[in-house]
Amino acid sequence: MRKIIASALVTLDGVAEDPGGYSGTSYGGWALPYFGEESVRLSIEKLAGCDYFLCGRRTYEMFAAAWGNAEGPYADRLRSLPKLVASSTLKGDLTWNATLLEGDAIAALKQLREQEGGDIIMYGNPTLFRSLLENDLVDELDLMLHPVLLGTGSKLFVDETPPTKLTLDSHTALDNGVTILTYRI
Repeated sequence: MRKIIASALVTLDGVAEDPGGYSGTSYGGWALPYFGEESVRLSIEKLAGCDYFLCGRRTYEMFAAAWGNAEGPYADRLRSLPKLVASSTLKGDLTWNATLLEGDAIAALKQLREQEGGDIIMYGNPTLFRSLLENDLVDELDLMLHPVLLGTGSKLFVDETPPTKLTLDSHTALDNGVTILTYRI
C-alpha cells in the first residue's frame, strides 16, 4: 500500500501561501532564502521514494511554469515524476507529465493508494490538503517550518481543518533555521 504524504512549507505563524513567489503576492518568495544545498538534498531524497506528485490546478500551473524547464537535480526529479492533478475546472490535455484526475478525485486516490508502489506526495494546497484529511487519505504530514513571521497570507490550517491526531515521527533542524517535522496520521 502506498502512503500519501502532504508536504508544506510554512512560516512560524502558519502561512503556507506563495513560498516560492510564483503567485505574485507582495510577500511571496519567503522560503527562497532557505532553499540551500541541505534543503535541496532532503527534498530530492523525499521525492525519490515517490511514484506520483499530487497537486491541484493552481499548484500544477505554477510548478509547470516555474520548474518545467528548470535545470538541476531537484528540477529533474520533479519533472520526471508523473503528476496527478485534482481539479474540477481544468480541461483538455495537460503537459509536464501530468494526468487529470477526472470525476471523483478522492475515489481515484483511494484506489491508487491501495496499490503497491512508491508513495504519492502533495505540496502545499490547503484546499486539497483539507479534502484529503477529511477523507482519511493523509498518512504522513511533512512540515518545513521556516523562521519567518508574515502576519498575512493563506494558512495551511484554518477553522475548517478536521480534528486530527498527529504522532511525531521525526524532526530535523537545518543549519539555516528551518525545522522539518514529520508526523504520522
